[in-house]
Amino acid sequence: MGPLLRVLTGPDEPLRLTPRPILRYAAPLGLLALAGLGAINAAYLQDARGMHDFWALLLSVGAVLPVALAARRPLQGWRVAFVMLFLGTFGSAPSESWPWSPVQIIGYLVIVLLVALTEEAVITVWITACGVVPAFFLTDQGNAYGVAVLLIAVALLGDVLARRRRNRHQLAEQTELTELERARRAVLEERARIAREMHDVVAHHMSMIAVRAETAPYRLSDLGEPARDELATIATAARAALTDMRRLLGALRADSEEAPREPQPGLADLPDLVAAAQRAGVTVTWSPAGSGEAPEPVGLAAYRIVQEALANAARHAPGSKVEIAVLALPDRLEISVHNSPPQSDPNAAAPHPDDPQPDGPHPDNPQPDGPDPDSPHPDSPQPDGPTPGGHGHGLTGMRERADLLGGTLSAGPDARGGYVVTASLPYREDSE
Repeated sequence: MGPLLRVLTGPDEPLRLTPRPILRYAAPLGLLALAGLGAINAAYLQDARGMHDFWALLLSVGAVLPVALAARRPLQGWRVAFVMLFLGTFGSAPSESWPWSPVQIIGYLVIVLLVALTEEAVITVWITACGVVPAFFLTDQGNAYGVAVLLIAVALLGDVLARRRRNRHQLAEQTELTELERARRAVLEERARIAREMHDVVAHHMSMIAVRAETAPYRLSDLGEPARDELATIATAARAALTDMRRLLGALRADSEEAPREPQPGLADLPDLVAAAQRAGVTVTWSPAGSGEAPEPVGLAAYRIVQEALANAARHAPGSKVEIAVLALPDRLEISVHNSPPQSDPNAAAPHPDDPQPDGPHPDNPQPDGPDPDSPHPDSPQPDGPTPGGHGHGLTGMRERADLLGGTLSAGPDARGGYVVTASLPYREDSE
């Protein structure tokens, strides 16, 4: 009896139509049509039943009002129309084939169709059965069967249309899910391909570097102690890079975004990063300031920005001094990485004219592949394009990390010929 209780007193499911331009004109035109049908029904009751103007108007409103309600709330409209099936027979003459006016019959059929389009099949069965009952009590047997057949036909039509609409909706959802799954599979395949290439090419070369650096003291007996220490440092750095690459390959090969990952570096790891750069021969000064702990995403972004800035300084400005300043404020993290222009040794002997020049083409022996003389200083990475020694992805990656946190990053040469990278990373993104 649950569906019957819902039909009589339960909540109503609003009728939802696909938005179309023509629907914006449907409401005023529909109300105008209902007003005209109400006037026609009142005239019919006055002429056929000799009804007083007041009662004719009241029954006419009761005949068309449920249709207006059913346009938004089909069950509520049906409840009013069902009551009107009994009240609408007031004053009917014995000579009438139907105790209801034609407008009321058409309105009730429209409401049954709207309910069938909106509700489940069991609800449609109950309202059809409820509509057949007064037909057998208020009309003769011949007409009662006709009313029953007509109601069943309208209910079946609405149910068929509702099932087709639900099937189209489910098909559209399934198609969307299929497209999303196809896109996800393409992403996974691309990630697997990238991981395979990194494993077969990059990891192989990094492993060979580590092996050669580790075995060099055993293969070359005349190496001095500084050379042995340098090779050991290279081997350690290569092994660390291989460890990071294995972690990255594991993330790339994972089927979901929730792949297990080892703890990512943060602000607490910056001293180790600076120490590693100093061991590699980079002159670095490190000055942290402020108190408090930054959120993990901010700490990771700060670590990667400083790491990339140090790598750029070592690659493009060898011999320069790098100054790193990290200021932890209550609401954001300020980062500054500044490298001064490399200082040449005044006691060093001048290079021979026939020797290759490391910093650019010799005036007497120009290099066809050297940098453009009108380009910016070759020792400084360019903020808006690829650097002479790379593909320009480092600065792009730093900017992307800052943008993801709602922060800012700027990079460019300073007035003294050096290069400075500054970043401001808020703890909470306030761009919304």
